Amino acid sequence: MRRVTTFARLLMLLLIASFATAQPAAAQSILRDSETEKLFADMSKPLIQAARLDPRAVRVVLVNDPEINAFVAQGQIVYIHTGLLMAADNANQVQGVVAHELGHVAGGHSLRIYDGMKQASAVSILSLVLGGLAMAAGAGEAGMAAMAVGQQAAMGRFLAFTRTQESSADLAGAAYLAAAGVSGKGSLDFFKKLQNQEFRLAVYATESYDRTHPLSSERISALQTLYQKDRAWTRATDPALEARFQRVRAKLIGYISDKDQVLQRYPASDTSVPARYARAYAYHRMGYRDKAVAEADALLATAPNDPYFLELKGQVLLESGKPVEALAPLREAVSKAPDQPMIAAMLGHALIATEKKENFPEAEAVLKTAVNRDNDNPFAWYQLGVIYDRKGDIARAALASAERYSLEGKPKLALASARTAVRGIPAGTPDALRAQDILMVSEAEVKKNKGRDDK
Repeated sequence: MRRVTTFARLLMLLLIASFATAQPAAAQSILRDSETEKLFADMSKPLIQAARLDPRAVRVVLVNDPEINAFVAQGQIVYIHTGLLMAADNANQVQGVVAHELGHVAGGHSLRIYDGMKQASAVSILSLVLGGLAMAAGAGEAGMAAMAVGQQAAMGRFLAFTRTQESSADLAGAAYLAAAGVSGKGSLDFFKKLQNQEFRLAVYATESYDRTHPLSSERISALQTLYQKDRAWTRATDPALEARFQRVRAKLIGYISDKDQVLQRYPASDTSVPARYARAYAYHRMGYRDKAVAEADALLATAPNDPYFLELKGQVLLESGKPVEALAPLREAVSKAPDQPMIAAMLGHALIATEKKENFPEAEAVLKTAVNRDNDNPFAWYQLGVIYDRKGDIARAALASAERYSLEGKPKLALASARTAVRGIPAGTPDALRAQDILMVSEAEVKKNKGRDDK
């Protein structure tokens, strides 16, 4: 039975590679940015509604990975790689990718993939039985050959299953784009990008039988006529949405790309908003605070009330050791975008960093608001814990730490902090109940991990 287990593990590895059913945050870092997340929400909302899903339940998340890829995991989360966002030329191309991934979500493909595994495993087990019988009869080579052929057939069946799901998601995505009145041009253009990449990497093939996805040429052929017949085919992307996309894309390039390459791509002679955005982040990473602030000020000259330009200036000043100077732009940013908790968390950080006690009550207020709106921000919980610690409220500082460690996937630390919180917070209060919840979840996780370590 060892071979059966080995094959099952092989299928699971392929499953993880194709659909990322493992927790992606553990292996890849999630990049969070208020402006980017707002753009993703706005550009995907009509597609989510077309898929008859709830926009409040579906999220599009950015993963720091240079590969041109996107995937879904269990739940209603679409993960977009930074490599894909930077490779996309326009917002419409990303909308095409999101529409496809929503096809996986609406089709429940991350759950149904196990059906494909079962089918493949059945073929594998049958080949092992037949091979074992042959070997028992003295035909050792024939038995081994039967097993090898069976393993190959099982993998072929599984790959065919995943290709079927990909084709289904393509067609569903096309339907969502049509229902939302979004052109499919971007979708086709992006498939052509992938096709060009296949040529460059010398992985071009004429058949897709040994692949998890259909060939890009096959997908283009299947979708082109469908898209061109749609009334939205010639419809242009909203210029305001496109401008936001170009800002976010340049911002990302400035934040994660090689600093010298950023400055070559966006020379000082380029005074466009995306170029200034990219240079501001590149200069900040290089330690050129004054140049970064100058770019932020130039952006603010074009739009004085833009909360994300204000956030940029505040971030540069704060992270350059000027927290007092960062307060004004960050306070203004929060006032202009009160629904953006990550900006509020940055303001809370700046208030604490001033080391002035008179700023701590304001910090506590803005950080509480931030975690109430977005309790998935471990840094905000950390900052709130600092405030509680400064106040001498050790129990609630421990609760904030428990929240933080739970989000970071550190169950042992979460458990220890939750126990401290439970001992110090009055029973029956909301904070005590929350501490109990974290305690039980983290305790179960610690036991589960210990069981794995003991094997």
